[in-house]
Amino acid sequence: MSKQFIGETIKPVPGSLDTCGMAAGEPGLPRRFIWRDREYAVAEVLEKWKDTSPCRHGGDERYVRKHWFKIKTTDGDEMTLYFERQASRGGRRKREWRLFTVSAATGTQH
Repeated sequence: MSKQFIGETIKPVPGSLDTCGMAAGEPGLPRRFIWRDREYAVAEVLEKWKDTSPCRHGGDERYVRKHWFKIKTTDGDEMTLYFERQASRGGRRKREWRLFTVSAATGTQH
């Protein structure tokens, strides 16, 4: 599998968010999502981690900026997804899921 950078927004399928993660204070990982007009389903979470950064106003606190998930889809693809908590679009805060990389299963095209 060769890894390909994507950097595009994905659209979670309504009703597919992982409520267990949400109860633990994480964003609800979409168990199904749409990318480039195709639906994908998460078969397994391989790894997860967080990016943090210091407070932007000079305090000692650290804030979680992104939640990362390395997943395997039901098609056998490995994907790295992240949820950006502080994304800014034109002065507005917008939270969104993004597909960072894809390692396609043998014979799969994206």
